[in-house]
Amino acid sequence: MQASGGGVSDGRSMIEGRLNRLDWETLERSLWDWGWAKAPAVLTPDECGELIALYSQEQRFRSRVDMARYRFGVGEYKYFAEPLPPVVAALRAHAYRHLGLVANRWEEALGKRRRYPDELEKFLAECAARGQHKPTPLLLRYEPGGYNCLHQDLYGDIAFPLQLTCVLSRRGVDFTGGESLLVEQRPRAQSRGDAVAVEQGEALIFTTRDRPVRGARGYHRVVTRHGVSRLLSGERYSLGVIFHNAA
Repeated sequence: MQASGGGVSDGRSMIEGRLNRLDWETLERSLWDWGWAKAPAVLTPDECGELIALYSQEQRFRSRVDMARYRFGVGEYKYFAEPLPPVVAALRAHAYRHLGLVANRWEEALGKRRRYPDELEKFLAECAARGQHKPTPLLLRYEPGGYNCLHQDLYGDIAFPLQLTCVLSRRGVDFTGGESLLVEQRPRAQSRGDAVAVEQGEALIFTTRDRPVRGARGYHRVVTRHGVSRLLSGERYSLGVIFHNAA
């Protein structure tokens, strides 16, 4: 069955089921311990291929960014326009339901009063009230030599503390290199980094800006930035799912 917007099969109920079957207790433990967690494949190879095929359909996107032009790295990415492809919309909505629970526990640990709504649409209404209306899910493409500098995806006053990415290409077949990078800036200590190899369809969940870390005097915030290491060969496509909208 094809979505009315064309291009990507309507797998919304299947996406929900796959996400519900994940071991969220283990994923959350990794998020607390390391600031990131890798989930088994939440997208099928067919869904990955259909999303890659959308990249050439300019009408599906609201903007394109040449990373080299802004010294963000080497490569390009495109932000989806509304309506989002059904698979992307489903992944965003149903992942939010699980990650919203983690986000609220993080805020509680830090002694903050902020609480995130239980549904994505309610959270997006909060974004809209602050002038953040533009959808932020995006497709990224890298060719040999491409990379993404360490950064944070912040687009306004409101930012959800977690996000995820799914690699759409096949590691070792379509590309080599291109690991996901996460670097944590620890207070009064040297930074700590992880390089994570993500296979086709898998979801890497990670902190957007900072996360709570327990210290001698309770929890404090630790800042994290993310990027992608240099692509050695081939072509790498990935889907980024950011939960807050942009101004």
